Amino acid sequence: MSTAEEPKNTPLAHLAALARDTIPPMHPAGRPFVLGAAVLALLLRRIWRPAGVLGGILTAWCAWFFREPKRTTPTRAGIAVAPADGTVAHVTTAVPPAELGLGDAPMTRISAFLTIFDVHVQRIPVSGKVAAVAYRPGKFLSADLDKASEDNERNSLLIRTDDGTEVAVVQIAGLVARRIVCSVQEGDLVQAGSTYGLIRFGSRVDLYVPQGSRVLVEPGQRTVGGETVLAELPRGKHDS
Repeated sequence: MSTAEEPKNTPLAHLAALARDTIPPMHPAGRPFVLGAAVLALLLRRIWRPAGVLGGILTAWCAWFFREPKRTTPTRAGIAVAPADGTVAHVTTAVPPAELGLGDAPMTRISAFLTIFDVHVQRIPVSGKVAAVAYRPGKFLSADLDKASEDNERNSLLIRTDDGTEVAVVQIAGLVARRIVCSVQEGDLVQAGSTYGLIRFGSRVDLYVPQGSRVLVEPGQRTVGGETVLAELPRGKHDS
């Protein structure tokens, strides 16, 4: 008589699965920083053991800063989700970045400010095709200032949905941010909620949606990248 197969869901396996669900993975752009901090911690430990502890804390902080948690993105049609974790700083009408070639027609701009404690990866707000990617050097003003949208270093993305609706998302460097990472290119097909970039350290992300969109957030409200619905978009120009 054969014995029953041992269950695979052992306490150790359950603990490992729980750890994977609790500790988010790290964005690839953070690996050099974590590796550098780990090497520094080992060197400090050789010199003075308490300094090695501080180096270990720095390593853990770097890994935490570059975290890329899994998100569940709403699948409802005609919405734009938050491209970043943060706090809504402004909801206003503004002309999108000139480098995207959208002309002078104003759009609705929703700005989110990220502190160093927020998740710093950026996510695609709508599914569609990347129509343009444009980087522009600039200043490093405090990202919570309204003029940071015009003056600061930025990377802009224009996405065109299947129905022809155009949405722009702009990564903006902040006071201490000195590096903008963008991993998509013109012509790429992108999915709402997927990670496409990262800003180091402390920054701002602007979302431009067409006039007539129904904005669902207000200044001061917290957003969760890839999950919080920022706006309901008007019907696309190709809709019948």
